[in-house]
Amino acid sequence: MLMHVLWILSALLVLPAAVLLAEVVLAVSPRTKGPDSSRQEHSGRPRVAVLVPAHNEATSILGTLRSIAPQLSSTDRLVVIADNCVDRTAALAAGAGCEVVIRNDEARRGKGYALDAGVQYLRAAAPEVVIMLDADSRIATGLVEQLARHCLRSNRPVQARYRMLTPPDPSLRMRIAAFAWQVKNELRPCGLHRWRLPCQLMGSGMAFPWTCISAARLASGHIVEDLALGIELALRGYPALFCPQALVTSCFPESAKDLRSQHTRWEHGHLGVILSEAPRLLWQSLRRCNPGLLALALDLCVPPLALLALLLLAMLGVCVLTSLLGSSAQSLPALGFSVLASSMLVAAVALSWYHAGRRIVSFAALALSVPYAIWKLPLYLRFVVARQTQWVRSRRAGEQPVPHR
Repeated sequence: MLMHVLWILSALLVLPAAVLLAEVVLAVSPRTKGPDSSRQEHSGRPRVAVLVPAHNEATSILGTLRSIAPQLSSTDRLVVIADNCVDRTAALAAGAGCEVVIRNDEARRGKGYALDAGVQYLRAAAPEVVIMLDADSRIATGLVEQLARHCLRSNRPVQARYRMLTPPDPSLRMRIAAFAWQVKNELRPCGLHRWRLPCQLMGSGMAFPWTCISAARLASGHIVEDLALGIELALRGYPALFCPQALVTSCFPESAKDLRSQHTRWEHGHLGVILSEAPRLLWQSLRRCNPGLLALALDLCVPPLALLALLLLAMLGVCVLTSLLGSSAQSLPALGFSVLASSMLVAAVALSWYHAGRRIVSFAALALSVPYAIWKLPLYLRFVVARQTQWVRSRRAGEQPVPHR
């Protein structure tokens, strides 16, 4: 019985490792070209509304608004949703010439509720395209133009390339986190894009046709509302497209405590969505014979790199121990699956590092990153015994704690 369980578990681990390797290979291959997301139409640019949900963002909101404003036309709108703020966020946004929606509801907290308030506010004079940006984001030149045109042309949500920056002189832990983020949110969606497959939504740098986002269920306290929203829209026939030419950036928290808090929210949310949505997404993709939904389901099933590495190391250890205890013949299939999955993971990480990670972290440091995985082990154990389900905002660089009312 134990051998059968090992066979099944080791075989299941092959799937995420294979999906990860396939996405990375497609992303780094020079021979595979995806659709041209930057192609311009001769028609006028659509009317755009940019929504910026903000919760106590007085330290960063002006820099964000200054990066957005030069890219807006006279018919565009910039709306800040000051959500349960106890600082000067609303006043600063109003002083910068933005439209401000003030929302106070301590019982319903979370970015989803703020975005819903923004969409409801826009209904009186609906735009053609809605772009959502986090209040600590900075956008590269041309992002609004690229997302707006691509969104209107495709009539589907569009996700910009979303990059997390490290503070000066980052720790090894921070550099490994930045590398893992780049694999997940740049390389993997780029691989899907090159095969004209949809991607997940990432929380900032998202554009939506009004007809799509106005009917979406945004009002929730989901801790990874972007991931859940992307799945919901894909099932409704609006899978998101990746636009690698458009770039939005944000910064990791500076302290280890805040970084751990941010990772807990992201990864507990991701794992929760895998358990709740991956089976449904996989079933619907097969029932509808829809390759786009199938690609999203398989992509969703790839856990965080550190967790996948820990699972494979544990499986290899169990298989080796079982062989040493005298069941080598019976444990051989499980050992073979584990070695295969581990090899694919190593190949995917090595390719990712060579293509996009050399400026972030040295290969020697990456190869010796076991302490980073161990540092995250309590995070994964808490998912089992005390999963985070409430949205918690991460503190920004240089920000002091803000007292609650």
